[in-house]
Amino acid sequence: MTLDTLTSSPQTLPASQGQPRQPDVLIAGGGPAGLSLAASLAQAGMQVTVLEQQAEAVLANPPPDGREIALTHPSVATLQRIGSWQRLATHEVGLLREAQVHDGPVGQHGAMQLHAGGSGVDHLGWIVPNNALRRTAYEAARSEPGVRLITEARVTHVATTAAYAELEYTDARQPGAPVERLQAPLLVAADSRFSSIRRQLGIGASMQDFGRTVIVCRLRHELPHHEVAHECFGYEQTLAILPLPGDMVDGAPMCSAVITTGAAQAQELLALPPDEYAARVQAQFQHRLGRMQLVGERHSYPLVAVYAHRFSGPRCALLGDAAIGMHPVTAHGYNLGLAGVESLTHTVSAAFARGADIGAASVLEPYARGHHRHAWPLYQGTNAVVRLYTDPRPLPKLLRQLVLAGSSRLPPLKGLIVSQLTGRRPAWPTVAP
Repeated sequence: MTLDTLTSSPQTLPASQGQPRQPDVLIAGGGPAGLSLAASLAQAGMQVTVLEQQAEAVLANPPPDGREIALTHPSVATLQRIGSWQRLATHEVGLLREAQVHDGPVGQHGAMQLHAGGSGVDHLGWIVPNNALRRTAYEAARSEPGVRLITEARVTHVATTAAYAELEYTDARQPGAPVERLQAPLLVAADSRFSSIRRQLGIGASMQDFGRTVIVCRLRHELPHHEVAHECFGYEQTLAILPLPGDMVDGAPMCSAVITTGAAQAQELLALPPDEYAARVQAQFQHRLGRMQLVGERHSYPLVAVYAHRFSGPRCALLGDAAIGMHPVTAHGYNLGLAGVESLTHTVSAAFARGADIGAASVLEPYARGHHRHAWPLYQGTNAVVRLYTDPRPLPKLLRQLVLAGSSRLPPLKGLIVSQLTGRRPAWPTVAP
């Protein structure tokens, strides 16, 4: 295999890398999943080229987008191994000690309480801003000599042959720039849940448009949150309150408020003055955190879940949202992306170490099979939770109340959820006869 043509501006190459080298892996998409995979594969000795549409300045300093990511213990272990976790600032890392799930307003019915007791750790996980995870993934990838990053690259065509995967792109900074072509044994699509690379590879996906919008923002509040997250399911609107580290300046308590509602109501909420919006959240949360004040901007996103029909093929694999785009209610999206990084790294690096063809369909199939086995129950379970907790009919209402009321009597049910977050098998309490 040969590298046909390869040109880029000098600032897209680390100083330690020198001349461009033939890549072992091409990654289309420089988001946190793609960049984490790049760093991980480079640490295993491979040469990786990442192509990303955004400018390098944006990757190096991503603006806040309102999203706060709940990270599990296995996810943090992956970030530590890659070297991105260590790059987070102290004020960017919050603890999640407990989570409570409410049917309707807080306090109206008994809540399902999830905590790490019996798991061997003292908290469920961590909460980190999405833009901080993006920045540190970039920094970790940038520090690896085996990673080449081509920014402002518009991928125009991808294809696979028996011998290699091929990708064509143009430089978005130069209108009319010539098409550049790259070849490698393996191509990874990590662009988005609406992945154009996935489509060009001939891989379909099942999509579920929930017809709803999520609004995210940060709020200061008077009373401490005690590092407890709340998920309050309403029939027309869902509210999540996520505990954040205190304000950098004065240490005031902070939280992230996540409202999920219909598109029309979302527009009405976004149009409210900041004080009125904060008062709405304050009232919906039954004033449990005292007076609230909006900090920064509100951001909104449409809710569409995606599941690819397959996660690999000859010379190609899917990662992150290109493989699975989750509804955010169970906070599994980014964690599944990092689980994919771990699994794909293990599969590809083992083949690379023994001199096998890393792009062979037979080599990639264990990754696809294992990732599907892990993700499918979470994907279907999340969608089932959303349907159950937003259905206003009498029978689903009764079922919701039975599930929450019975959760304290079903330690294995809560234990399975906690084990997903902590990565540890729960120690089942003894049930008295």
